[in-house]
Amino acid sequence: MADLPIQSVIPDIRSALAGGNELVLEAPPGAGKTTGVPLALLEESWLENQRIVMLEPRRIAAKSAAERMAELLGERVGVTVGYRMRMETVISQTTRIEVVTEGVLTRMLQDDPSLDGIGLLIFDEFHERSLDADLGLALTLESRKLFGDLRNAPLKLLLMSATLDGSRVSELLNGAPVVRSLGRQFPVAIRYGEAYRPNQFLIERVCVAVRQALAENSGSILVFLPGQAEIRRCLAVLCAEYPSESVIFAPLYGDLSLAEQRRAIAPSPSGARKVVLATSIAESSLTIDGISVVVDCGLSRVPSFDPRTGMSRLDTRRLSRASADQRAGRAGRLGEGVCYRLWSEAQNNELLAFSEPEIAQADLASLYLQILRWGIDDAAKLRWMDPPPAAAFQQAVDLLLKLGAVTKVNGLVNITAHGEAMAGLPVHPRLAHMLLKGQALASGVLACELAAILSERSFGPKDDADIQLRLAMMRGDLHVDRQSQGLIGRLKKQQQQFLRLLSKHGGSDRTTLELDVDAGVLLAFAYPDRIAKQRRERGSDYVLSNGRAASLQIADGLNYSPYLVAASLGGVAGNRSDSIYLAAALDSRHFEGALADMVTTQSHAEWDETKGRFIAERRYSLGAIVLKSETLRDVSAEEQRAALLDFVRRRGLGVFEWSELVQQWRARVSLLGRLDCAPGNWPDVSDEGLLAALDVWLSPYLDGVNSLQGIKRLDLSRILASLLDWPQQQALNALAPESFVVPSGSARKIDYCQSPPVLAVKLQEMFGCQDTPTIANGRQALTVHLLSPARRPLQVTQDLAGFWRGSYQDVKKEMKGRYPKHPWPDDPTTAVATARLKPKPT
Repeated sequence: MADLPIQSVIPDIRSALAGGNELVLEAPPGAGKTTGVPLALLEESWLENQRIVMLEPRRIAAKSAAERMAELLGERVGVTVGYRMRMETVISQTTRIEVVTEGVLTRMLQDDPSLDGIGLLIFDEFHERSLDADLGLALTLESRKLFGDLRNAPLKLLLMSATLDGSRVSELLNGAPVVRSLGRQFPVAIRYGEAYRPNQFLIERVCVAVRQALAENSGSILVFLPGQAEIRRCLAVLCAEYPSESVIFAPLYGDLSLAEQRRAIAPSPSGARKVVLATSIAESSLTIDGISVVVDCGLSRVPSFDPRTGMSRLDTRRLSRASADQRAGRAGRLGEGVCYRLWSEAQNNELLAFSEPEIAQADLASLYLQILRWGIDDAAKLRWMDPPPAAAFQQAVDLLLKLGAVTKVNGLVNITAHGEAMAGLPVHPRLAHMLLKGQALASGVLACELAAILSERSFGPKDDADIQLRLAMMRGDLHVDRQSQGLIGRLKKQQQQFLRLLSKHGGSDRTTLELDVDAGVLLAFAYPDRIAKQRRERGSDYVLSNGRAASLQIADGLNYSPYLVAASLGGVAGNRSDSIYLAAALDSRHFEGALADMVTTQSHAEWDETKGRFIAERRYSLGAIVLKSETLRDVSAEEQRAALLDFVRRRGLGVFEWSELVQQWRARVSLLGRLDCAPGNWPDVSDEGLLAALDVWLSPYLDGVNSLQGIKRLDLSRILASLLDWPQQQALNALAPESFVVPSGSARKIDYCQSPPVLAVKLQEMFGCQDTPTIANGRQALTVHLLSPARRPLQVTQDLAGFWRGSYQDVKKEMKGRYPKHPWPDDPTTAVATARLKPKPT
């Protein structure tokens, strides 16, 4: 261990932890921190023979670290150094250092919140900012606050990171000291490519770069790709070009078995070169022997949760600069190396400094369930590097309510006994609910088979979504290729572990069921929001119970099923429809059997806009899906009125036939209301006011109305008049009359729909009138439109006297020759008003 770069700062680490309870260690990949630090602290006096627990984000890294430390001590794993992870535990009574994966730490905290017997908790590779690591740290900090005084020795924390900003972590840990190790990194030559363009053919570019790297270099190569699909496609191209004895191609991603992952990181045989095609799993933690060249596509595939849809999808994103540097550094661990970047130097300068933490983009249902099990109902009560987003948190509450894991009373969320049992299972709450329901319904074996299959992201044919095919493959009823046999063995092992866990919860695991429970039913328990109904018979388009649209491939065999449950969905963010990748057919009879509790029954009395009439029916629904409906014959008049009022509120007042008379009446009432004329308290008859008061003025007149024509036949003039009491009706006619008697003796209508109100009258009918006409006891002057004999406006004015004195003479000059039969006196203020032509000369 003396040659490990981390050894130079071990004294500083010992000193910091001897004098304090928190420490942040920054050390680049290859420094030896994962194996060197725990061993160096094992005999510290402050540890007092307690254990060291080190959290590793990946299973292969956890197992490799434990094996390497045991090897350095000259022991086998499980003596002084052991590990715990899903499906495998190797520890003993003598174990002092435990390397655990993230889910294991959460369960340790839940089982013993004080972490009694643990003196040091190490978070390795904390820069990866996984959801479980953030949760584990938050719960650990809360544990120390609650149980610190009850422990014989304090629980010390050490956060080790390669690229994370240590000052931020230090601030979270009460200003903890930061120790930095320079590590041992050989120079890496960076070779940039052409500018990356979205939607370019990635596989071809990667293969070209691998060929170039093989031709220009002699070492083994690590190729970074976004996901399994790209790895498989590149392998198919490259394996056909190079003889296996000279170049060995090996995939490396999280869904491979531990044995397959170990083959990828093992040294290549003598005389052969290795090309490892990996996802971001190879960025840190793992040491791959012999690598001196890196080919980096610059992309990573990460799960992203959309609170609007309640679904997670895998998004392909550009790397951060920190991740790109991590990847390049893999080429410089053994000597000088080369990194081929498939993007331009200018684009590299535009990359984000650090990757977004998982907590900012993940499904938070598991996190919230664990917080509730801990005894806290509000995530804000814990200390976080980055707090959980409110929208995703609310989505988690909604899902847990659907699954029966929590109750919500007066805004307070409480975990149920069922939720406690769910939180004790090391799977997502959806699968935990399915497992427990399956066990209770004597379907434990099938539930465990489904949970095992759903735990693997890629199993079975890509062109058929039916999960029954995967079940048949797993049970040996269908032939599988040799490559899949190892995966099936792992699935069966996972199934058996689930069965052992379920045995603690009672119920039955018989394979011969008395109840008619199948895969569709069990998946419906896990995904109640993804039950799907076919839009048309034997079609590929479905509507989900959460209201989203989804579709199968056109040739998929599941298209025969009117109902199904979609266990795996994907698509492009922003699209209104998703693709169904994995599903099970669902018999509609189950809606009256095992799934009856999910079905809601409601009576709907509403206006059907497509039919243009009132309808009343009882609907049996599952979320947004209407399973069936029945016509109701005994709808009360009150229900019918309420439905019609709701229709008017949605559609607005445009559903009525508004006559000119009624519109003028509304304008007259509104004018007196604005002027606050006696007797006051004039009703608000604007659109907003009438919509707000529908119950008052419209509801009493809706009996017997059940169609759009019935609405249009309503006498609005009589109905609205009822809004005025008798004094107001009298005042309306007196203060805002429908018409005004002009000097000629004619009654001319006032247009109240204009503001101010308009009196349109022929100019000759206003002779002798020197003052502008008014209404409302003189409080509102009318705008007078003086018209020509052809009833075209000659003048618009609210100052009639000023018009007679001024521009009338210009109007007279222009009009007298055009209309000689009409009077155009020199002094209109003394002339006799007339609606007729001037008398013929005698």
